[in-house]
Amino acid sequence: MAEAKALNAFDEVNVFFDKAADRLKLDDGTRQLLKKPWRELTVSVPVRMDDGSIKVFDGYRIQHNAARGPYKGGTRYHPHADINEIRALASLMTWKTAVVNIPFGGGKGGIQCDPRTMSENELNRMTRRYTNNIHHLIGVNRDIPAPDMGTNSQTMAWMMDAYGALAGYTPGIVTGKPIELGGSVGRDAAPGRGAVYVMNEAAKDIGLTVEGARVAIQGFGQVGSWAARVSHDMGCKIVAVSDVQGGIYNPNGLDIPKLIEHLAEERTIVGFPGADLVSNTELLELDCEVLIPAAIEGVVHKDNADRIKAKLVVEAANHPVTPEGDNILNNRGIYVLPDILVNAGGVVGSYFEWTQNLYQHKWDEDEVNAELHKIMTEAYRAVWEIVQRDGITFREAAFVIGVGRVAHAAKLRGFV
Repeated sequence: MAEAKALNAFDEVNVFFDKAADRLKLDDGTRQLLKKPWRELTVSVPVRMDDGSIKVFDGYRIQHNAARGPYKGGTRYHPHADINEIRALASLMTWKTAVVNIPFGGGKGGIQCDPRTMSENELNRMTRRYTNNIHHLIGVNRDIPAPDMGTNSQTMAWMMDAYGALAGYTPGIVTGKPIELGGSVGRDAAPGRGAVYVMNEAAKDIGLTVEGARVAIQGFGQVGSWAARVSHDMGCKIVAVSDVQGGIYNPNGLDIPKLIEHLAEERTIVGFPGADLVSNTELLELDCEVLIPAAIEGVVHKDNADRIKAKLVVEAANHPVTPEGDNILNNRGIYVLPDILVNAGGVVGSYFEWTQNLYQHKWDEDEVNAELHKIMTEAYRAVWEIVQRDGITFREAAFVIGVGRVAHAAKLRGFV
């Protein structure tokens, strides 16, 4: 008997889409319209390296769906950023923006490269060539890139400048920019802060006390570090965190402010005093109340889901739990808060930045955080209502809301 073909990242996302489409009783035509990307661009990105050689990278911009607004999505620089990974992320953005009910569609871009091996000058040249190659697809009312794994506010500054050289000063063409170039205060913290807002609301409903709850966080980049800071301030006990070099664990809780200082000095969390070393894999299986995967995709799967000890899994990364892993966790009674709800704080923060750019007006950080809390809380409450009403999982409820809203917008616009 032939072995079942392994699912790629886009296939895995569509497993969840298909379940929602079945529940919504969508017809075949509508399913195809919503599932397939509306436009895909593959570009070659030649870069003059510092040693004088030319290296050509593969770049992509996938525009999945714009029924509810302009395409919105990050730009990823990573060795695994192939076309199926970018398709998956673009699809997730479509459902994510719909779940939190902001006026964007879903898109994603990326270059298949390892930015850790490249100099700043090489990254600058690569970003500008990539932007030139996709500039005809993006625009402040068409498609607005943002940072993602392997990119940051500096990358967005280069993209903004490269686009501006062709189209004139257009700060709203990207979000996640430096504050000095039209970025928004609170944008960097928004993905992690939004995740904790959702976690806090869910904890109330499932009977989990946040004060003193043991939290393990895989990934200590922008999302994971801010999730750690905010949850620590709320009284959680952060027992473990990790980065690409490994993880640290202290069952009595880590001193997060001191850990942030250590990270700034050493550029890694490894070596933090008073903590034991653990691997990224071991961290997932630690004894804790809350597990926050905030790094890469597919870390919880069929081979380790039965060893997860957390009561609540909070998906701060994009699709960190595979469909098979999700089924195992659900059958074990472990609650999973899905990525299209949990990490939507990033795109909500981008929405605030884009709005400020359009009006050339600045919000203060208290206003940004208050609006973020309002939108994330309202989105969670809508999901919880369906969980209670239909007796389904948080993921199923979130996809029902997201897919349903996009399908309705497509129908109103006459696409179906």
